Amino acid sequence: MRRLWSILRDINELIVFKHSVFAMPFIFIAMIIASHEINDSAWFGFRLLILGLICAVSARSFAMSVNRFADKDIDALNPRTANRPSVDGRIGKLNMLIFIAFNAVLFVFSAWLINEAAFLLSFPTLAVLASYSFFKRFSAFAHLVLGFSLGLAPIAGSIAVLGYMHVWSWLLCFGIMFWVAGFDLLYSLQDIEFDKEYGLHSIPSRYGKDATLTISAVFHALAVVFWLLFAIGASLGFVSYAAVALSAAILFCEHTIVRRDFRKIDRAFFTLNGYLGIMFFIFVLIDIVFMAGG
Repeated sequence: MRRLWSILRDINELIVFKHSVFAMPFIFIAMIIASHEINDSAWFGFRLLILGLICAVSARSFAMSVNRFADKDIDALNPRTANRPSVDGRIGKLNMLIFIAFNAVLFVFSAWLINEAAFLLSFPTLAVLASYSFFKRFSAFAHLVLGFSLGLAPIAGSIAVLGYMHVWSWLLCFGIMFWVAGFDLLYSLQDIEFDKEYGLHSIPSRYGKDATLTISAVFHALAVVFWLLFAIGASLGFVSYAAVALSAAILFCEHTIVRRDFRKIDRAFFTLNGYLGIMFFIFVLIDIVFMAGG
């Protein structure tokens, strides 16, 4: 039992499961909106709830484990990441590959159970999720690739319920893309000197701290714009508009914290962004269930 607990703890450290709060709320935002459109009810059923959870967890576990596997040589050189399970030997190369394959198969199989469109798109989705791990080795656009990877969540939610990608799911996707890319830029400031030394492509290492803070602010402004367009495109009510406004306030606080004290970047990265996704989901759910009579 102790051995099993140790393995689970190492896997959790490998994939940082708590960071699932960034994208997971948005797949369910898309699902409740899509369900309300076709069923006049926010509830899409236990079957899609379970399959949606499995797809979200397996997709993220696949992406994170691919990233850790591909970055093992880099992480070993960085003092901030040298104690990760993929680096210090707690999870070996073979076990990493098995874990990657398991989550890929689980994701594809779950998508197949959802509908044909989800199944067919599961393969390019995995390709996109894996691409970030290699993109940062040759392009500073890796931040946007990471953002787009998480932004696929609402598109997946739309496909799961509707069988196709609704326009508003793309607007939500782009909002998430710029949101994630913006806070990833702030997080990457921790490794600016390391990236320069080892030739890794990131916006901080190429353009410096001040430019990165500005670009991050621009990305977050674009995120708010796309979220506003999403609320309009999905015909949501004033509670959802309040969610967009509160998101803008949270992002403003995030930038204020980082600019005042760089040492608090973890607080800005996880705490505020984690609250944002959950808050957005709760507000949209209230809007759909109580304000729209769903």
